[in-house]
Formats: sequence, structure tokens, C-alpha cells
Amino acid sequence: MLPHDERPYSFCPLCGAGLELRSLKPTDPDRLVCLGCGFIFYQDPKVAVGTIISDERSQILLLRRAIQPGYGKWVFPGGFVDRGEPVIDAAHREAREESGFEIRIDRLLNVYSYRGSSPVIIVYVASIAGGALVCDEESLEARFFTAEAIPWEELAFKSTHQALREFLITKS
Repeated sequence: MLPHDERPYSFCPLCGAGLELRSLKPTDPDRLVCLGCGFIFYQDPKVAVGTIISDERSQILLLRRAIQPGYGKWVFPGGFVDRGEPVIDAAHREAREESGFEIRIDRLLNVYSYRGSSPVIIVYVASIAGGALVCDEESLEARFFTAEAIPWEELAFKSTHQALREFLITKS
């Protein structure tokens, strides 16, 4: 089964005619092209943002997911950037929605992407600037972890693993 964001499209969003895969340039991947109007349907990546939030004791906030993918696994606050939304605003919004915290972005950690996967994940390092810890409907639990107590075997995504490891290396 294909991931939810990788399923093939059958019809043109402009005219409703069928789409077929065609090679447009030898150096590019095949593209979906409308058989009716010639529209080229580029399947662009989705942009996601995440924040590694530390408290005053240098503990890291993780959320146990109540949604798929990764139900029951741990992640840092994050989610998709809305069309037209500045990435930094999305980082603040997602942190507030998922944790209840207002944050201060301290720095960009890194950008993660993987062959065959559509999300591009932008991860920031942040500090708490206000608010109180809450658990929204997308999370089963929200907790702070010391570096030694991070549940590595229960993290939801490859980017979660990589970002946390990179954060811990660059923090020391």
C-alpha cells in the first residue's frame, strides 16, 4: 500500500480528463500529464516543520501520537506548513497547538528529506517563552525527557531520530 500522500492521481484537476505518466525530459522523472488539456501535474513535496523544545532543566518535550502515521510513538511538536504560511509562523503555531507553549526559536537545526518520501521536514531548536503544557487531540501524552531517557526505540519517524541525535551532538 502506498503512503497517503503518494497515491497516484487519475484525473486532471483543471478539466477532469485522464492523466498519464509521460517522459517530458530525459533527465527528469516521468510526470503526470492531462490527456485533455495538456496540464502537467507536478507532485511537489509537502513541507513540515518541527521544534525541539527544551525546558529550563534542558529536558526535551516529546508527544506520544494519537494519530496515524506513528500512533503511540513519540515525536517533538510539529506538522505541515499551510500554503502561504511562513515556515517560522508554522513552527510557532504547531508548538502552541500541540504543547500549549509559546516558544522562542533559538536556531535552525536542519532540514530533512528522504528518497521516495514526500515531506521535507524543517526542524528548529526552541525554548519555552510562556504558556503551560497541554495535550491536544493529536497526542496521547506530553512529557519532558532527559537526554538519557529519550525512548529511542519508540520514536515515530526517521527524521525524529536524526534531529534528536543531531540536537544532542550540537548541544554538547
